[in-house]
Amino acid sequence: MTKKRADKSQNDVLAQIAQHYATLSPAGKAIAHYLQKNPIAVLSQSTSLIAENVGTSKATVSRFFRQVGFESHQQARASLTTLREQGIPIASDNNEKHHFDSEVQNLAASFDGIAVEELNSIATLLANAGQVTLIGFRNAYPIALHFRQQLKQIRASVRVLPQPGQTLSEDIIDLTNKDVVVLFGFRRRTRQFKFVLENIKHCKTVLITDPTGQGYKHFVDHLLVSHIGSDAPFDSYAAPMSLVATLCNLTYTKLGLTASKRVDAITEIYKQMDELEDAER
Repeated sequence: MTKKRADKSQNDVLAQIAQHYATLSPAGKAIAHYLQKNPIAVLSQSTSLIAENVGTSKATVSRFFRQVGFESHQQARASLTTLREQGIPIASDNNEKHHFDSEVQNLAASFDGIAVEELNSIATLLANAGQVTLIGFRNAYPIALHFRQQLKQIRASVRVLPQPGQTLSEDIIDLTNKDVVVLFGFRRRTRQFKFVLENIKHCKTVLITDPTGQGYKHFVDHLLVSHIGSDAPFDSYAAPMSLVATLCNLTYTKLGLTASKRVDAITEIYKQMDELEDAER
């Protein structure tokens, strides 16, 4: 039994149900059907309530969880919680009020944990760098793109890696100690993440990550922890996006007249090329 619980799919209750479905009794299959339709019940309902909703006994539900590879309902619930903490989407009963409260908590925890002096130091780096390189994989990539869009309005030489369809090595090899690299790395990071950090040590580096990335602190000059988790199926990136906005605003202040002149110049080109709709439309 212990060896079976070491299987990597053990934490996924639905996967375990599917794996053991053929061996279940009729009552066990009825419980399986109910949980497959209502996976949140594993987290939100007691053994007694599951039994009541299925029309069976509490003992039968307890036996069901043992039959699909868990010691108890509590272990199955804890296993789903573990998956969620790893960033894997898990069904939940999160509602709009819970979502709002979670967002506020994430924002507060993120900014409470970052010193203003740290943010100002990073903004100074971003303002004075010969080139700013933003690196993001998976869910971090859109945040890196947004960061570039904001910074490009106030300074030149800002790029995002990896480029679609391209590898990183050709671009990383050109980085020097005059470059500032901002790396985004949230949980469920790619395997190459650590290797990227190893190969940009000669640059000024900033890592924006969730709490699980704090182990990489010794790799970088600045580490910013941004909270993204909640009880909902998907992580929220409101806090990292707010952090990006803060850094861009501070960088704008550091650049001063240089930034405002660039904004004016870009705005004029917008008009000449008629790229944006008129405000009165």
